[in-house]
Amino acid sequence: MGADELELRLGSRADREWIYRLRHEVYARELGQHAVNEAGRLSDELDGGDEGDEGNVYVVATQRGRPVGFISVTPPWRGRYSIDKYLRREEHPVLGGDGLFELRILTVDPDRRGALTGKLLMYAALRWVMAHGGRTIVALGRTELLPMYLTLGLTSTGISVRSGALTFELLTGEVADLAERTLRTYEPVLRALEPGLRWSLETPFLPAAGVCDHGGTSIEVLGRRFDTLSSHGDVVPADVLDAWFPPAPGAVAALAAHQDWIARTSPPAQAEGLIEEIGARRNLPAEAVAVGAGSSDLIFRAFRGWLDASSRVLLMDPSYGEYAHVAERVIGCRADRFALRREEGWRIDPDRLADALREPYDLVVVVNPNNPTGVHLEADDLREVLATAPGGTRFWIDEAYVGYAGPGQSLEPYAATADNTVVCTSLSKMYALSGLRAAYLTASEQIAAEVRRWTPPWAVSLPAQIAAVHALRDPGYYAGRWARTGMLRAELAAALASIDEDVHVKESAANFVLLTLRRGGPGAARLVRRCRGQGVFLRDLSPMSPVFEGRTARIAVRDAAANARIVTTVGEALRDLRNAV
Repeated sequence: MGADELELRLGSRADREWIYRLRHEVYARELGQHAVNEAGRLSDELDGGDEGDEGNVYVVATQRGRPVGFISVTPPWRGRYSIDKYLRREEHPVLGGDGLFELRILTVDPDRRGALTGKLLMYAALRWVMAHGGRTIVALGRTELLPMYLTLGLTSTGISVRSGALTFELLTGEVADLAERTLRTYEPVLRALEPGLRWSLETPFLPAAGVCDHGGTSIEVLGRRFDTLSSHGDVVPADVLDAWFPPAPGAVAALAAHQDWIARTSPPAQAEGLIEEIGARRNLPAEAVAVGAGSSDLIFRAFRGWLDASSRVLLMDPSYGEYAHVAERVIGCRADRFALRREEGWRIDPDRLADALREPYDLVVVVNPNNPTGVHLEADDLREVLATAPGGTRFWIDEAYVGYAGPGQSLEPYAATADNTVVCTSLSKMYALSGLRAAYLTASEQIAAEVRRWTPPWAVSLPAQIAAVHALRDPGYYAGRWARTGMLRAELAAALASIDEDVHVKESAANFVLLTLRRGGPGAARLVRRCRGQGVFLRDLSPMSPVFEGRTARIAVRDAAANARIVTTVGEALRDLRNAV
């Protein structure tokens, strides 16, 4: 079966009229769930009025411009769901959690039934939920359509509800599991259908399988095989938190002076010299240090050594997505979320965190300053949480951006003598070495030795070892660059805030700002895509967590000229998007 020139897109305000009329024809006249009315239109309180502001999201299907079906998605920030009319959420654990999205009223024109329209609408809704950080899907599925829902991977809870003449079953599914099952089962079919579809949603038709979503799509400008390296200066890569400044002059000089020899020469197998340099510069015993090819290298090795499917992990939410990916998708253990709240300024409340730790956890991950919220928890407050935590709970403190928080904020000295704390320090972002990949962790001698035992030889390249050693020897250079970053960040935030009163801009404690758009207007995905067309790359934070409501973009600090280009491009994009509504 083909897609027959089917288009799948988000419903607009103009679509509401035919949606409400088709709902009436199907659910009132045909199925008897609702009474027939003279207006011939059917909507409810979740639709948010005819303007559609802050109501349900509709994904619609049209064939050669003719409406043929739709599905509604109720996001968690709506504040209530259709299921609330029938069930008490507190009585059903499956309905809890901050990442719950409801799919409802899957409706297909009678002429299109039996085709793939219904399944494609379900798939499109799943992709939209994934693009907005959804973790769990719930749906009330008509009993006669139950086989289709189960085939798509949803699971029946055995709970039935009655509405008018119809009976529904409560269905649920974990978003990540549904995505994996869909790709595993239907990827060949989806790839075959793709050429005949018009996919107008702002998330790709097919997700990347088995990988964590990251920023840095600006690197694609260089070509998959780096055939256009010279074009890197044509774009503003504000979608990734790489440093805007070059590495320390000594690091650059060392690499440039010996580049031919460095390229062909094997590095020290265990990076002993780099470890000694870290110890000397950080006043740490070398036995408390283990190195890796970037933080992700250390995360994968350490977590797979410490955790298994029976483990429990506590993650801050929102936070760096690699941790959830490794815990849930690579290792397969249970990961709970400690919710950071917008109304609290995204701050980690030490007292509330201490209360959460009454539950037994094998590992607790804290990124400080946090990415992507940019909020920093004072070292003394965090140290108190660590010191009073229950025995057996290990903490992983990610300090990739701690240099921006000021002196004395690193917990490396504490971790070197504690038996429950590991501090991971990236040399990529703070030291402008992202392309070389170098990082280290600080822990007790026993834990560090364990990680070193799991480290393959030559894990850190020779260029990375040489550059890292020379970078660590020039703290004055980096202190100046970090201070300049703070000034550039403040200027960027002020300029962005002046664009429009409906734009909320928040400075971070690191090298980025957050830009949040008003509800009911263009979303972050549209803004990011429009700016990308002008060579300015921003990061849409929607896939990281539903708390961003699809409205927040992260913008990395660049140099003054690039920041000016960002401000101009964002302003023009917002004006164009509003005029297009």
